[in-house]
Amino acid sequence: MTEPLKLSLFCGFALCLGMEAQAPPPAPLTIDLPSALERSRTWSPQYLAAALAAASAKEDRVQAKAALLPAVNQLNGYIYTQGNGTPTGVFVANNGVHIYDEQVTVHADLLSVTKQAQYRSAQAAEVAAKARQDVARRGMASTVIQNYYGVIAAQRHLVNARRSLNEARQFEDLSQKQERGGEVARADVVKAQLQRRQREQQLNEADLNVDKAKLALAVLIFQDLLQPFDVVDDLNPNAASPAAEETRQASFVANPDLLAAEAALKQSTAGVSVAKGDYFPAFSVDYFYGINSFVLAFHDPDGNRNIGSSVQATVTVPVWNWGSTRSRVRQAQVAQQQARNDLTFARRQVETNLDQYSIELRGARTQLAQLLDSRTLAEENLRLTTLRYTNGEATALEIVDAQSTVGDARNAYDDGLGRYRLALANLEILMGRY
Repeated sequence: MTEPLKLSLFCGFALCLGMEAQAPPPAPLTIDLPSALERSRTWSPQYLAAALAAASAKEDRVQAKAALLPAVNQLNGYIYTQGNGTPTGVFVANNGVHIYDEQVTVHADLLSVTKQAQYRSAQAAEVAAKARQDVARRGMASTVIQNYYGVIAAQRHLVNARRSLNEARQFEDLSQKQERGGEVARADVVKAQLQRRQREQQLNEADLNVDKAKLALAVLIFQDLLQPFDVVDDLNPNAASPAAEETRQASFVANPDLLAAEAALKQSTAGVSVAKGDYFPAFSVDYFYGINSFVLAFHDPDGNRNIGSSVQATVTVPVWNWGSTRSRVRQAQVAQQQARNDLTFARRQVETNLDQYSIELRGARTQLAQLLDSRTLAEENLRLTTLRYTNGEATALEIVDAQSTVGDARNAYDDGLGRYRLALANLEILMGRY
């Protein structure tokens, strides 16, 4: 193989490897708030754990219900007894040297206060587990919403940082022109250059903050943390808040915290019944059909029929257990009282959250109007100060101060807008909209 051919093949192979290594990254996804919430239900460990707990509670309820119904089993057995020359062998109670059992048994508890109470307890536990799943969903939604608007706030700060940098560059260009015209001193140019460098640093920091905010959100909604994505900026200063009466009604209807507390109270009440069930007799019936014979056959050697049926009824009456049942009843009643206290506290907590979120929403709405006015005044102040500097009526320090003020006012307005949207989201979560 000639040297030019070797070189050509080598370059072609290297070019293929380079093209493969520099494969284009996946296109960024555009995520809005509903899709972010939907994705978080797939990856949130707290929500998944609550969902699995609810599924397990459902199976407990199914098992408790099955315990109330008749059960059918097949009995297969063989008993060998050492022979001693008699028909029964060494052990008289065994009735024979060889005993075969091939039977179908049906067992039913016709009266069991304990099992009936256990079924009611399992029903309440299932309701409580589903309510706790909703609680986990709301908590997850609150975290996702907070991180979602954290990304939007960081992106808005990045936009503001770019505007501030452009304004700093314009001031630097203006001061240099003024210096060349002999209208300002060299100190003004130096001040403008320092201002521009500070704005560049702030832009870099704002860019890093966007990456950090996106990473915090990606942990909640993506399996691959390197998946590029963009979020939809839906911050709206005119977003309407729900009416007070509507908010109060929706906050108490189907509230998962209240449902969980109420279900826990029902479960503890059933627990008292379970404990008291040991005071009452239990009545059960067993039906046997099959073979219980010395030979494994439908007829014995004398021609008698081996297959048949038998019914056994059992009544268990509690008599004395050294106060164990009474102690379990008292223990269950203590748990019931604690459940009542938890339900009372849950109702008060919903009231407290409703009042706090409503106050926060009103305060955020009032502040937002003030911040908008401050931003408008700061931008107007920067415009007028720049005109005065151009006319030689203002100093470079005034320009720098005006630029810093307008940058802070823009960020403050965007933060206030995010505060208002989060306050509204907290109220909507309490109402069950998320």
